[in-house]
Amino acid sequence: MGLSDFTDTSVLGITVAGVVLGHRLYHFRLAFSGFEHAHVVLGGESFVALAEGLQNALWVLGGAPREHRSDSLSAAFRNLDRDAEADLTLRYQELMRHYDMIPSRNNLGVAHENGSIESSHGQKALQDALLLRGSRDFDHLDGYRRFVDEIVGRRNANNRKRIELERPALTALPRRRTADYEEKIVTVTSSGGFILRRVFYTAPSRLIGHRLRVHVYDERLECFLGATPMMTLRRGRPVSESKGGHVVDYHHVIHALRKKPMALNNLVYRDQLFPRPAYARAFEALHQSLGDKRACKSTVELLALAHDRGCEAELAELIEAELVVGRLPDLALLRERFAPNPASVPAINVAFVTLSSYDELAAVRAVSPTSNREAVA
Repeated sequence: MGLSDFTDTSVLGITVAGVVLGHRLYHFRLAFSGFEHAHVVLGGESFVALAEGLQNALWVLGGAPREHRSDSLSAAFRNLDRDAEADLTLRYQELMRHYDMIPSRNNLGVAHENGSIESSHGQKALQDALLLRGSRDFDHLDGYRRFVDEIVGRRNANNRKRIELERPALTALPRRRTADYEEKIVTVTSSGGFILRRVFYTAPSRLIGHRLRVHVYDERLECFLGATPMMTLRRGRPVSESKGGHVVDYHHVIHALRKKPMALNNLVYRDQLFPRPAYARAFEALHQSLGDKRACKSTVELLALAHDRGCEAELAELIEAELVVGRLPDLALLRERFAPNPASVPAINVAFVTLSSYDELAAVRAVSPTSNREAVA
């Protein structure tokens, strides 16, 4: 028997680059051997999170248990109408058939029926590892995922003999994974983006008017035009029940902003537009000192410089250094700083030939049919 559950990790206080990481863990465990797998989930308890986490676990394990037990999945069904709930139930059944597992669920509100996994969520192990690490802050999300994988790997190593004993009882995996995403069709509007589940996503202007096929994962969207992959976007979440969210990539909108820089002043997703805090602070400082028009123009040009020269991080550091000492960023100096190095541009010398040299082509003797026949003979 394999068991699945989600656990809230807010008590861990994990931060990524200083920002609190709102997440939970999907946890899979074999009841007999204790094999475990954990998957960081950025959204809620959804079918997509369950399908992705469960399949990751099975492919790491190398087989599938005969029975898969979960809780009532009430969180995944929350706020769904009857048709959507029936569709989700069907997709879950198809997932179980794909791996030849018998699905079973706990009775609602009877937590001890899932005791084999509820009692071993491993938060104590995570807490101990974080204390030894000396910090709960990670540079990036992948670093935290690797940290969790290492802890789970050590726990599996301790149960290696029991896992190997149970492995022959597992059923073979199918030839491929099944879909662990939801598919949606969206249209990129004239505003340079699309709305999906109350979140606005920007897209390159060349896609305006096109219909995109979107694979919705727990943490990302993969967008296709026909069968051609176009882009991968971070998945956003609504701010609240009454306020939607925004996922903005300034690379997508910078060309439009350069044509109308004053649009930055009242842009509804302006706070999400800035790729790093230094750019937002620069806009505020410029706004206070130079007024709306010049502040918008200068800020847009700073973003354009970061886009054109691929210097987003380094430019942010220089902007921050200027603001710390009370100076506004000097756009002219920054452009000079990130201008192409003349020494890196190769010197290309083109040698022109005289037109008379082409007369040599006329001196080439044409081979007559007679001479060809003689050569063959």
